[in-house]
Amino acid sequence: MNDITILAVETSCDETAVSIVRNGREVLSNSVNSQIESHKRFGGVVPEVASRHHVENITTVIDDALTEAEMTMEDIDAVAVTEGPGLIGALLVGINAAKALALSHQKPLIPVHHIAGHIYANHIVAPLQFPLLALIVSGGHTELVVMKNHLEFEVIGETRDDAVGEAYDKVARTINLPYPGGPHVDRLAAEGEDTLKFPRPILEGYDFSFSGLKSAVINTLHNKQQKGETVPPEEVAASFQASVVDVLSLKTFGALNDYHISELIVCGGVAANRGLRTRLSEMAAEADINLHIPPLQLCTDNAAMIGAAAYYYYTKNIRAELDLNGKSTLDL
Repeated sequence: MNDITILAVETSCDETAVSIVRNGREVLSNSVNSQIESHKRFGGVVPEVASRHHVENITTVIDDALTEAEMTMEDIDAVAVTEGPGLIGALLVGINAAKALALSHQKPLIPVHHIAGHIYANHIVAPLQFPLLALIVSGGHTELVVMKNHLEFEVIGETRDDAVGEAYDKVARTINLPYPGGPHVDRLAAEGEDTLKFPRPILEGYDFSFSGLKSAVINTLHNKQQKGETVPPEEVAASFQASVVDVLSLKTFGALNDYHISELIVCGGVAANRGLRTRLSEMAAEADINLHIPPLQLCTDNAAMIGAAAYYYYTKNIRAELDLNGKSTLDL
């Protein structure tokens, strides 16, 4: 099969990203425009603000990606774009830009699931080995997915309320840390100890729940304040992170054991968390599990991961028409 070069667009949240990827693994360019500074003052992503920034930045980011790869649209075999899930207004900016490129240059249009992209971020680093278990941990998602082949996803566990990244951001706000909260909580956690012993929410099966843990943090701090007591923020961060890491690792290694799988990949923004990386690495070494976690730039939202997944959509002849619409929720 000839080389397949795909231009991929990702605008599901607050990153305007465009990448050019060859054969699902060779990243020729990966341009990302982050909006973190714009959303910091609000303590989280404001959908309307995110959409407006995407409109302002999308053409520049596309040009940057082509320039970095030293290519023109004539060198591109297909255009891929995140179809969902995500913020609907943000998704539509990327989708309409991708449709315009595909139409004007007569290229196939490929719709990609955002979570499939996160999973395939690992494929850029090393080819996926099947069967595997994927732990997806991000601001909007916490899932366990079994894969026996490319694009064959069996979701065996997901969050019933807050995603783990969302819980991190809410706890960060509670102890007056800036947005995005995850990296700040992770940093503080390394300086503290698990003195508060927050609950470990363990549901039946492989599903997750972090809403109760978040409430436990808020209630504990409120009760301490009522008594005139202060709690060092590093103790809160360490205790919260210890609970999260315990739950994620317990569920993940339980699933690996039950499904007799020895390949584990971790993806999503929270995959950058040092506490989680350390625990999973230790447990993987003990259990003889092959653990794969992508570098930081491939953990957070980017378009290279969309281009990596899109290659397999392309080879399976999955295409979208020009009536493609964004989907805020979308099953994997």
